[in-house]
Amino acid sequence: MAIQNLEETSIMHCFAVLPDPRRTRNQVYSLFDIITTTILAVLCGADDWVEINFWGEANLSWLQEKGLCENGIPSHDTFSRFFRFVDPNAFERCFISWTQKISKVLGGIIAVDGKVLCNSGSGEEKAIHLVSAFSVENDIVLGQLATRAKSNEITVFPELLKLLDLREAIITIDAAGCQKDIAKQIREQKGDYVLALKGNQGTLHAEAKNFFKQALEVSSKEAGCDHYISEEKSRGRKETREVWVTEELDWLEQKEHWSGLKSIACIKNRRLVKGKETTEQRYYISSLEADAWKIGRAIRSHWSVENKLHWQLDVSYGEDGCKVRKDSGAENFSVIRRATLNLLKADKKTKAGIKNKRSKAGWDKDYMLKILAMEC
Repeated sequence: MAIQNLEETSIMHCFAVLPDPRRTRNQVYSLFDIITTTILAVLCGADDWVEINFWGEANLSWLQEKGLCENGIPSHDTFSRFFRFVDPNAFERCFISWTQKISKVLGGIIAVDGKVLCNSGSGEEKAIHLVSAFSVENDIVLGQLATRAKSNEITVFPELLKLLDLREAIITIDAAGCQKDIAKQIREQKGDYVLALKGNQGTLHAEAKNFFKQALEVSSKEAGCDHYISEEKSRGRKETREVWVTEELDWLEQKEHWSGLKSIACIKNRRLVKGKETTEQRYYISSLEADAWKIGRAIRSHWSVENKLHWQLDVSYGEDGCKVRKDSGAENFSVIRRATLNLLKADKKTKAGIKNKRSKAGWDKDYMLKILAMEC
């Protein structure tokens, strides 16, 4: 694959329509040069503007052979200024446009969860809290939006969901997103939901807890529940998970207040580690019928966002240690991380972790071009 054809690949095609924040008279470097160099450098292991500049300078002759960066490599300050003032909403729309083109499966489980960019705040300014939508079936990030405070997650959830195609999807969100308006929006967008319950929903949580307290004392048939149980053993640890779900909700006064509510669920986890047993119960509401296996899988899959996305970003990209923080720079850089992570995850043949794949891309240009051509 020749790099001159990168504009034809879906990732470059989608980002090429990004509105340029610069004045025309100040454009020494083209938008395509800046975007392309940044994506290539981050794919190859660069984690800040200085490293992107270093990567570009080290590979300038190769880039110019391919018709890029004819005026040289922008300085790290130029990269920084450009991404500080790029509209993060426009940048995110480009990213979502790309992910929806490359998604192999419509629907499936979409886990929506938040993560703090630890070093993105400075002085009195709070760190950015990113809310991401992660497709379990595709193993990719579908989109993200940012807020400057965790408490504002509630306002970001509906904005992010509005940008996504939720048809035939099951949306899982933790207790922060268990809101009537969010449930209504998911149903209006033709999706289903599994939402975690905690004390923030007051009597609804108490009613669910009280129901399952009694249900778990009798058989699932007597309680009117569908029941599924699974066990795992690993390195001296044994975990038993029980899923209890009922759709017999005539007794639940709040049912009519939640759009499409069909069932409530209880997850009972028992862990035995080195002879010590702990038990935990969690409660959920759902627009799905009482299918304990299906709802249990959705709940379990939600936590894949932690080890398949958040953990990867911290370990393979050093996201929590990144010092990019001015204006919209941190939010836009996080989009680039997630875009390159999606590309690297698409390579199922190379038996290596994401960090090593980034190193390989930096050392082997044929491999780098293969990753870009793969288009997930």
